[in-house]
Amino acid sequence: MADPRGFINTPRQVAERRPVEERVNDWNEVYPGGPGRALLPIITEQAGRCMDCGIPFCHNGCPLGNLIPEWNDLVWRDDWDEALDRLHATNNFPEFTGRLCPAPCETACVVGINRDAVTIKNVEVSIIDKAWDDRRVRPEPPEWLTGKTVAVVGSGPAGLAAAQQLTRAGHTVAVYERDDQPGGLLRYGIPEFKMEKKQVERRIEQMEREGTVFRTGVQIGDTLTGSQLRDRYDAVVLAIGSTVRRDLPVPGREFSGIHQAMEFLPQANRVALGEPATTDGSDQIVATGKDVVIIGGGDTGADCLGTSVRQGARSITQLEIMPNPGTDRPGHQPWPTYPMTYRVSSAHEEAGDRVYSVSTKEFIGDDDGHVSALRLVEVEFVDGKLTEVPGTEKDLPAQLVLFAMGFTGPQTEGLVDQLGVELDERGNIARDKKYMSSVDGVFVAGDAGRGQSLIVWAIAEGRSAAAGVDAYLSGSTTLPAPIPPTARPLTV
Repeated sequence: MADPRGFINTPRQVAERRPVEERVNDWNEVYPGGPGRALLPIITEQAGRCMDCGIPFCHNGCPLGNLIPEWNDLVWRDDWDEALDRLHATNNFPEFTGRLCPAPCETACVVGINRDAVTIKNVEVSIIDKAWDDRRVRPEPPEWLTGKTVAVVGSGPAGLAAAQQLTRAGHTVAVYERDDQPGGLLRYGIPEFKMEKKQVERRIEQMEREGTVFRTGVQIGDTLTGSQLRDRYDAVVLAIGSTVRRDLPVPGREFSGIHQAMEFLPQANRVALGEPATTDGSDQIVATGKDVVIIGGGDTGADCLGTSVRQGARSITQLEIMPNPGTDRPGHQPWPTYPMTYRVSSAHEEAGDRVYSVSTKEFIGDDDGHVSALRLVEVEFVDGKLTEVPGTEKDLPAQLVLFAMGFTGPQTEGLVDQLGVELDERGNIARDKKYMSSVDGVFVAGDAGRGQSLIVWAIAEGRSAAAGVDAYLSGSTTLPAPIPPTARPLTV
């Protein structure tokens, strides 16, 4: 155990972000020098708040099975080398999860029953950021090669995790990515102020030095067909994500100026990285000088908000159809489940209004066919259904509307159809307990099989699918499989 009385005597403390007036004028991470460096002065005491529980429920909250009490204790004892080993034992990319994961481990922390939970996510990112700064993160190439080949389609967190595990197991792995750079949504979907892309780039470099090959700008299903891919490799891993965007088919949807978040964010990220906004020469979607309305109250909506602030939007409003959840844990979501509560991201500190319990009835356009306003109506639950409140309609000015309402499933046109894999009742790719699809030798990892989920679940699935592939190719495996494909977050 770390400090035996740490959870009693030491209050929870987090790193301070850069002043709003400073950070909104650049695209750098909101913490000075990055979260790991910002946390170093306080993180030893914070790690000492861990109780080293007999039954650590933080393990239940984390699908990776992270050895949280162990590396908390090691940080408190200033043993950073061993802490890094224990962290990497279960997580290929802790710098990703330490920045992007909403930390279900913390809402399952035993200390959090009647006190503020341990800052688990902050300890995690401190360990890995310090390791990168000290040059202690090194490639781990295999000792020998098996002679087996694997294609991983998609270079998001699930695909990268599967590829790294399989490469280290001795297989020859090629990762196919349709974008011009690897990383998937980690590169082009996550704003720079939330995670600078050097975090992705140095992991890609590590993987390349281990032997993983990246083939970018390749649309599997077009440039290379599904059958050609299956013939060329001994096994295939589909980590193509859940990319079919949820739309809002209300009157006026055809007006220009209405876009999906994943049309807006990748362009902004490319510009922040010094790249052209688009690959086809079309104009960039920008919020500069506009009234921006974001439909969807989740993390993607917050990313749109922070991006719009940095582009100089005139006003920003984020809409959510559900009621404001409040700051306290709801009674029907008891510890150690992950509760729906009111959370304030760095972007919410910077600007914008958040409006709850409203539904968009119609988009209003100007004479040029461009959106000029939204017509909203308040909604409330009546007999378990959201119902419009009479007399509450109002128009909200908007020259840019962004949909951040999530995704409905994987794209099936092209590769999925060509391979002939079966889908489940929700439209995701069906797989067995070893992550294999209905087609022999074709495996599925991440959101393509699970549905839209968190980054920590994607990495866990990538690691687990890699174990299934390794067993398929070698007859047995020593690779860890932290979760079965049927695993889900704890609910009541």
